[in-house]
Order: sequence, then C-alpha cells, then structure tokens
Amino acid sequence: PSIHPSSRHRVSSFQLHNDVSASATPVVPCPPLNPLLSQIKPSKTVEVFSLVKQMEAEGESVTSLCVGEPDFAPPSCVLDAAADAMRAGKTTYTAVTGTIELRNAIADDLKSRKGVEYDPLTEIVVGNGAKQCVYQGLLAACGGGDEVIVPAPYWPSYPEMALLVGAAPVILETAVEDGYLINPDELEKCLQDHPKAKVLMLCNPSNPTGGVHSTELLTKIAEVLVEYPNVVILADEIYERLVYTEDGKTTAFASLPGMRERTITVNGLSKSHAMTGFRVGYLAAPARFAKACATLQGQITSCASSVSQAGAVSALTEVPESWLEDNVEIMREKRDYVLGELAKMGGVSVAVPPDGAFYVLPDVSGHYDGDDTKLCLDLLKEKKLALVPGSSFGAPGTVRISYATSMEELEVAMAKMREFLEGI
Repeated sequence: PSIHPSSRHRVSSFQLHNDVSASATPVVPCPPLNPLLSQIKPSKTVEVFSLVKQMEAEGESVTSLCVGEPDFAPPSCVLDAAADAMRAGKTTYTAVTGTIELRNAIADDLKSRKGVEYDPLTEIVVGNGAKQCVYQGLLAACGGGDEVIVPAPYWPSYPEMALLVGAAPVILETAVEDGYLINPDELEKCLQDHPKAKVLMLCNPSNPTGGVHSTELLTKIAEVLVEYPNVVILADEIYERLVYTEDGKTTAFASLPGMRERTITVNGLSKSHAMTGFRVGYLAAPARFAKACATLQGQITSCASSVSQAGAVSALTEVPESWLEDNVEIMREKRDYVLGELAKMGGVSVAVPPDGAFYVLPDVSGHYDGDDTKLCLDLLKEKKLALVPGSSFGAPGTVRISYATSMEELEVAMAKMREFLEGI
C-alpha cells in the first residue's frame, strides 16, 4: 500500500532530527484552545462581509447587500454632541452602567413611547452595542443544563451565544405562510417538550425576516408564557423604530400584563439613528437582572465610550420625530422596490411581505436544488453581488437581502441577481 504524503514527511523529519550532521527546527507543540470553541460557528454575515472587503482591497467592485447598516449619516446634532464632548474633555471612564444623563434619557424614551417604566439608577445598563447586551442578558438568565428557545429564522448569534453561556439552543420552527412569526400553539408544545427551557429569544421586528409580531399575537404569546413562570423573555427590539404598518409602531413585550418582571429588553441606536460605529446599546430589566448584567459588564468591558454616550443622549433628546419618520418612508420605498423586482424573478418568492427592519428573506429553493450557500458563492463570484445564505439563519433555501443601502445600489443589485438567475 502507498504511504500518505504526510506520513512520508513525518518519517523524513524524524530522520533529519536524529542525524547529527543535519540541522532542524524542533517542532513546538501548540497549546490547545478552549474546547468550547469547537461548538461555535463563525458569523456567516461577518464572513461574507470580510470576503467583500478583501475583494474590494484587491481592486474588485462588489455590490453588497449583506450587512444590516443604514446608508445615511447620523443626525448632525448627534455628531455635534460627540464632538462637543471630546472638546469638553468628557473622554474618561463613565459608570459601568452608563452616564446618568443617558440612562435618564433611555428611561424617559421608554416611558413616553413604549409605556414601560424603569428606574434609571437600578434597571438600565448601557453597553457597547446591543449585541453585548443580548449576550450579557443570556449569561445572567441561564447557564449550564438550561435550554434557550430560538425561533427560526433567527439572528445567527442567538444559538451561538446560548452555547457560549453553557446552555443548549432549542430551535422553534415557524412557517413561511405565517410570515415566520411565532405560532403560540407551537410555542406551547415546545415549552411542554423542553422543561429545561429558561429563556425565549424574541426578536421583534425580526432579523432576518423583517416580520413584525402584532400586539394581538404578542398577547397570545404572553398568555402561553404565563403557564411557564420560570422562562425569561429576552426581547430584542433593536429594529422597533423601523416599522411599515399603518401606525408604524410595535408593542414592547415588557408592557404586556405580567411580562415586565420576566423580560429583559434590549435596544439601541445603531439601526434607527445610523449609529452603528458608535457601539451604544442598552438593556432595561428588573433590578436583579440589571445588577447581574452590570456585574458581568464590569468584568468584561466596563463602560461604553463616553463620547458615544454623549451622542446617544442627543439622539434620544434632540432628534426630531420627523427625521426618523422620513427615514422610515425612504426604507419603505426601498422595501417596495426590492419586493417588486423579486416578484419578476422566476423561482423566487416572498410569501408575506416584511413589515419592519430592512431585510427581505426570499425563497430561492427553486434554484441550485435549494443549496443557498452555493448560490450565494456563485453569485458573488460571477456577478460580484454579495448576499447572505439563509441556511445560516436557520432558513435553508432562502437568501437574506438587506435593502439598507442607496436606491442606485439596489437597482444594480437587483439587475445582477435577475441576470444571474436567468442564466442558470
């Protein structure tokens, strides 16, 4: 039998090492990594985005609809507030939980817009982006031996974060004909089958589907959860200012009867105010959860940027509602354009138009035998168009399109996608 090339290499190295006439570099064993990392998948969105940046660095022009980042600038008053803070010397550490000015602004905003009251001293924690707040909320609410219910399609970080805190993610499937919204009956079955469930992830509006749970549906979900008092709801409401329903609003899950004391609400300013690079998010929760999250944050990152926090205060207290409403209308036009173009493409369908966020998750399973990853790779290679495969969101046979870019870029992207699919 033939010897595998790597085996020959090992024999040769051994012989050289034992030949006094030959010099060889000794092989130094590498210390092992944390075994937990073998369970964690890299973010597919980050992977695609990194590949796009690499291609651009090599001189290629790529049309990218893979990242959920608004294409407009933050409000000018936010930029001015951040600059003023730097000039005034407000560049030092703040309290771990954030400046009292920002926590007061968050509490006022939640009370006036969402109808929920929180003590800014003990029930609000400002973090380095909403993502950190989600992770700390999970770490505070569950651990080894617990289970986390993650409705699919999901933001890819949810199940990975569950694994990071030692819990097991339990995927709750949703139906495309329901707009990928949670079915209360299916939720109850899942809770019955998983008595170790400690947390329900609730992203409303949804990334990656753009689906919005109505007040009526949220109420039915809350009625199910009443029977399972040990389950904490981690309500990720980062997209709640981007809603295209008639009233343009969503209901805060914590505002529903009996839900405040068991809900950790996560929000921020990245999506609504185009402040992605500021890295400011927050969680609002009963004091025992907020205190636990503050303790964790104190040992992980400490406070968010003082300059970013000054900008966030301005975002919550100085930005006129008309600025936000105008951007929602622009996003609505982009959504409608993308939906119209997708409707013209064979083998592509959107069963229920999204009512929020800035994503569309069309079914493309009629192509490539449903292999969405291969479709996205070939699309990037042949047309220089970057989309994220839906399988990474727990939705195989789909692709996620972010329309948070310019209309000109969307027109180019839709033309590329149509040409690619027609050429298959």
